[in-house]
Amino acid sequence: MYKKHDKGLEKKGENMVMHNPPHPGEVIRELCIEPLGLTVTEAAQGLGVSRKTLSALLNGRFGISPEMAIRLYKAFGGSAESWITQQAQYDLWQALQKADQIQVKAFA
Repeated sequence: MYKKHDKGLEKKGENMVMHNPPHPGEVIRELCIEPLGLTVTEAAQGLGVSRKTLSALLNGRFGISPEMAIRLYKAFGGSAESWITQQAQYDLWQALQKADQIQVKAFA
């Protein structure tokens, strides 16, 4: 199952943010590839990407690009938007963990 991830929602300013979402690669591995009994090589071939590219995504070294989102939706379902949203939620959570280190001048 997923590593330690609390998938609750947390209010940050005016927006609701998913609390510590898993990397989308973890979701792909556990909900798409493993249940179908696919190897990484088989899944990569089916997606039309290299094994190295898919492995990097599954291991959290790459994120889901718009093109990969289309490949995932065609191969496993969902929508391209849902795959991109998962990546955006993960990226935003990671950035929010460093928000106090981001120095800006407020204009409003």
